[in-house]
Amino acid sequence: MAVALKLYRQGKKGSPSYRIVAVNKHYKADGKYIEEVGFYDPMASPVVFTVKKERFDYWMKVGAQVSEGLQKLLKGREV
Repeated sequence: MAVALKLYRQGKKGSPSYRIVAVNKHYKADGKYIEEVGFYDPMASPVVFTVKKERFDYWMKVGAQVSEGLQKLLKGREV
């Protein structure tokens, strides 16, 4: 099974928040996901960014690919 770590958009129009999720790469973009690994809310003050480090590391160890958007978000952050 090909797994990717992606940002899953939620929230209302103009006020997005994102779940960081592990998904099967063959599912549609807004389809079901395997596991929620973290959360990102850019509209909160201060910005909320949480990652379950042990689960993130697990998915990386089993070969999950990180999406471009999530790579940009993780750049410069310790995960």
